[in-house]
Amino acid sequence: MERMKAGIIGCGNISTVYLENLQNSPLIEVVAVADLLEERARAKADEFNIENVYKVDELLRQPEIELVFNLTVPGSHALTDVAILEAGKHVYSEKPLAVSLEDGRRILDVAKAKNLRVGCAPDTFLGAGIQTARHAIQSGIIGQPVAATAFLMGRGPEWWHENPEFFYAAGGGPMFDMGPYYLTSLIHLLGPIRRISGSVGIQIPERYIHSGPKSGTPLQVETPTHLAGTLDFDNGAIVTLITSFDIQGASELPRIEIYGTKGTLNLPDPNFFNGDVKLRRPGEENVEVLKPLFECEKNERGIGAGEMVRAIRSEKNHHANAELAYHVLEAMHAFQRSSLEGKHIMLESTFEPDEDLYEGTDITVHPS
Repeated sequence: MERMKAGIIGCGNISTVYLENLQNSPLIEVVAVADLLEERARAKADEFNIENVYKVDELLRQPEIELVFNLTVPGSHALTDVAILEAGKHVYSEKPLAVSLEDGRRILDVAKAKNLRVGCAPDTFLGAGIQTARHAIQSGIIGQPVAATAFLMGRGPEWWHENPEFFYAAGGGPMFDMGPYYLTSLIHLLGPIRRISGSVGIQIPERYIHSGPKSGTPLQVETPTHLAGTLDFDNGAIVTLITSFDIQGASELPRIEIYGTKGTLNLPDPNFFNGDVKLRRPGEENVEVLKPLFECEKNERGIGAGEMVRAIRSEKNHHANAELAYHVLEAMHAFQRSSLEGKHIMLESTFEPDEDLYEGTDITVHPS
């Protein structure tokens, strides 16, 4: 299969892991980079031996480029996605799909009108951890899923990121930053969400940068930093989800647990591609570790784009797609809407994951 030539817009922190992984991709060849700061793009091009450094509009005019990675900050995702699509190119974007629902809908509409593909992170749900858990659920190991819990509990990116301001602007916060990993995985495991109720707040409004040359600089917090809610899924499962940048001590809560009529699954961090999936059966003290469906590295960001290219070439649907990303976007907005309006929010969008990708595969278990 011929490699699809690609460009990258946005050469910040996240671009490094994409470029490292894409160097070995049999499906994608990165031939150009662009950034608002030309010196930053030049540095990435030199580091990864990429020949072309363009301004954004120049990159979009290159006829050889069929796919563009949008690795800009969240507030620029929608504008950049639409510009890429209007230039006649497929796009694979970092999460979230957009900041506003209106912009998210526009991306879907332009892609449909142009007959182009939109992929969107996260693609961690394609890794061994979540895929093994999904196959276990589809195989009936825990019976009918009835409930789940999911927790992202931390003290905020200002402790490690040198430029964390965008995490606390509109389109940031723990929900828009990390919520996509949890919501995408839950939707892939349990199906579409029907309604959401939530409470949100800025629990620690005075914050300071603790890393890099800006250390000690105050942060302006403009978005909720603690969001807690209940999600009702179409299949009847009731899920509790909390995302927070306000937890100052280490939490011992699980990342994700799925509770079924025949047992419980404990899942690894959905921010990564691998990790143990553990099974507890009723009346048994031993914890069993499910055999992974396949081997997977800890950080394979970009595999969703490779899967999209393969799907384009074979004229099939891809999995890390805009419809899924839009359902996640609407769910994230529902938390704050519910808190402000004091009621359940019924989701208008939906998304049905494909059938079990590994149907017929046996999962053996190993007591831990």
